[in-house]
Amino acid sequence: MLQAHTKEEFDTFMSQLVETNATLDFFCDFSKISRNVEAMEIKLNQLNFLIGKENLEQAVHRLWDENPRVFDVLEMLIAVRRNSKRKYIAADGNFRLIENLFTSPEGVVAFIRETGLADIFSSRRITNLVDYVFGVETGLDTNARKNRSGKTMERLVASIFANRGIAYRTQVSSKEFAALACLGNDEKRFDFMIRTEAKTYLIEVNFYSGGGSKLNEVARSYSEIAPKINAQAGLEFVWITDGTGWYSARTKLEEAFRIIPSVYNLATLDRFIASIGQKAEER
Repeated sequence: MLQAHTKEEFDTFMSQLVETNATLDFFCDFSKISRNVEAMEIKLNQLNFLIGKENLEQAVHRLWDENPRVFDVLEMLIAVRRNSKRKYIAADGNFRLIENLFTSPEGVVAFIRETGLADIFSSRRITNLVDYVFGVETGLDTNARKNRSGKTMERLVASIFANRGIAYRTQVSSKEFAALACLGNDEKRFDFMIRTEAKTYLIEVNFYSGGGSKLNEVARSYSEIAPKINAQAGLEFVWITDGTGWYSARTKLEEAFRIIPSVYNLATLDRFIASIGQKAEER
């Protein structure tokens, strides 16, 4: 029977957590940023027509007559993505969707003036909206860092497995295992699966450099599914996690640590690899 951890083992685990797993390419995904900007580039170049125009209203009407769809990307100039359904308080005190302003040239003029973009255009502090939106996209991309942190951890673990000659599969569905009907009807995807002659390991991997309610939810969720998986013959749940974000969820992590026998961080990952006992075989 799998043995849970002691208080001393948990304290050691916590002392080993690392501050970051970020490499320099973590901070901005310029490939994604470039793709996003390229999708808007033609319309942004057309909007450049408005820069420096003394009669903004006349310029907007001319551009509207030429191509009213060009204003679909106007929200990005205030760092709001299209179809975000963001609302604002109108002068009459009512709440309205920002996107509804782009159904008429008068609405476009109101948007540009009331957001302050009119002054930016007339002063030519922006000279090229393509370059400007590239900067906006770069700023918005920082919101994706939490997701990238997890993906970076997955790549790191995959690299360690590969270097140690461990065969694995990624994004394995619980539906592949009849025994995992015990998890309920919802499909569960595991980050990694390693199969040996003796056992199949279903592995979740994550990294948290900052706190938040998600950490408590993850620990609670894994505490629930691990015993169910481990009760099935030939299956074992493995959790590989790291990051000083766990300091803020120490209590919940300790609860999970006492329930889940196979919890590892980057410092102890070699123990898991050694525990496999033989080179894993992908089947």
